[in-house]
This record gives sequence, structure tokens and C-alpha cells, in this order.
Amino acid sequence: MAWGVGMIGAGPGAAALHLPTLARLDDLFRVVHIADAGSGRAAELAAQAGAASSSGTAELLADPSVDVVAICSPPSEHARQILDSLAAGVRGILCEKPLATTEEDAQAVVDACREAGVPLLVATNHLYDEAWDRAKRHLVALGSDVRTITATVALPPNGRFHGVVSEPAAGPTPPRGAPDLTDPAIASAVIRQLVIGLAVHDLPAVRDLAPELEGVDFAALVPPIGYTLGFRSSGVRVLLTAVMLPDGPDPVWRLSVGTATDRVDVEFPPAFVHAGSATVRVRHGDLSSTTYRRDLEDGYVREWRALAAMLDGSGTAELHEVLDDALFAIRLADGAAAVREGVTS
Repeated sequence: MAWGVGMIGAGPGAAALHLPTLARLDDLFRVVHIADAGSGRAAELAAQAGAASSSGTAELLADPSVDVVAICSPPSEHARQILDSLAAGVRGILCEKPLATTEEDAQAVVDACREAGVPLLVATNHLYDEAWDRAKRHLVALGSDVRTITATVALPPNGRFHGVVSEPAAGPTPPRGAPDLTDPAIASAVIRQLVIGLAVHDLPAVRDLAPELEGVDFAALVPPIGYTLGFRSSGVRVLLTAVMLPDGPDPVWRLSVGTATDRVDVEFPPAFVHAGSATVRVRHGDLSSTTYRRDLEDGYVREWRALAAMLDGSGTAELHEVLDDALFAIRLADGAAAVREGVTS
């Protein structure tokens, strides 16, 4: 049986990530309905997929062929659309990152999914990447004492990145000047948004190794768009750095784990690229190195396979982990914002 998927959001994120992935999993899923926010893009994507299209969410959620909803809308809409999907009686939900932007919303949607018995998967593709599982197995097998975790991200400029994460609002966007980042309140809001919208990709993996957030040591914005953020979690020092440069080098997305004996580097493919799993390299204390084999399937495919397993009962929807991941990201974002607001320009 192939589950019918209704996709809320018709931006390039849906087009470049989930539609190609679902096309590779046509024995498990078929796209039956795509809805946009008034842009008209849903009709074009739906025509390619042989699906229905609409504007807004009402028609999609009333469509009896929709078993599963994929939420690919802006983050501020996620919690409300999850609750609306549950009210419509869907069988499962895949939600793009982040799950919610406040602790209250995160708790509410997880409680609602638990009460309804509906599996909810947050599309943290790095966490589902087979390479990350391989890296964790290496660390566990050696009983490694994790000392540091770093995530280094270099991306195209802000507009090019955020334009493919979710569907922009319909209609013309009024011109806006650059935010005044010398204003501590504005800088605080920006860094919170960047943590919840960008750093969130790697935070579930960080929480895998260091689950107890202890405090933020520093948080700074990096021009033109980026951040550097240091915090402590379960006694581990964590450093997150991201920058978006108009004419920078090739994209980089690397997670490194330093232990008492070696360093494990996980090099993920660029965002929105279907190129198989990440690459795992272990650099040993004797200066030798080991590179693990790559998997043909990427984290996008494996997250949808995980949802299929939850739907047919062979997998478990670990809602407590979903909630804990969301709360970790929100509390880190709040901590970074508080530290940044206390910095004078």
C-alpha cells in the first residue's frame, strides 16, 4: 500500500527535497495533493506529480486521499498546521524543521499527537543519515570520551538559502532595509531566528551525544549573515559557526566530534543536494585516518522510510525524543538571544 501524501507548501524546498525523494519511494508513498499559500506554484508542481492542487490548507485536509501530511511551510505555521492536520484525521505527519518556535507550542503538538496516536516525524535529515549512525557506533564501540563538538557551515547568501527552505508569502514583498544589528534587541532576535532555523539541523545530533544543556558562553553575529555560538552541554564544549557569503567557497557542512583519542568528522552533502549519505572520517591520535564507506541513500530518503515504518507499525514514533529535540533547540535559541541582548555594541 502506498500512503497518499498531502504537501503543505509549494516552494523550492518541497520541489527540491521532498518531491524527488518521494518519487524514489513510490512503493511507499504517492503525492496526491499540494497546497500553496496563494502563490499559484502548487498547480505546476501538482501537474508534474499527477496530484491535485489548492490554495490554503482546507481543501488538502478535506481530501480523503490524503493519509499523510508533509508540512513545508514557514516555521511560524508549523504548530498550527500540525494541530489542524490532527483535527482532520490524518494518519501521519512529517514536519520540516523546526517543530515549533516556542516551548508551549512544541509541548502542545506533541501532546496532541500522543493523544491521537498519530506518528510525527521532524525532518532532521542529518540525524537520519546512515553516516551519523556509523559515527555514533564508532564512538560507542571505543567508549569514546567526547570532549568537544563543532558544527561548521558555509552556505550561499541568506536569500538563496532561505528562499528554498519554505514557500515565500504570496504577492509582492515590500522592500526592507537591513536590520540594525547594533541594536541589541534586534541582534538578539536575529540570532534566535538563525539558531531555530539553521543551527537546528545539527542540534539533534549534538543532543544525541550531550543531552543536558548547561549554558551559553557566547553568541555573536557574523556579517553579512551568520553566527558563532559557544555553549556547554553534559560537560561537552560545543561550538556552532555558520556564515552565508555571496562569493564564498563551495558549501561546507561539517560536524566534528573530538574525543580523548581521536576526532570524528562527518561531512554532509550541501543542502538540497541528493548525493547519498555523508562522509565519515576518523583521525586517530597516531595521525592515521579511516574513512568509512558512504551509503547510497541520503537522510531525506531514510526519514521518509522511518515514517513509513511508523505507519505500518514496524517502527516506533518516539514522541519524547521529538519533544526533547525541540525543547533543546528552543532553549538554546533563547539562551543565545539572552546572551546577545546583553552585549553592548
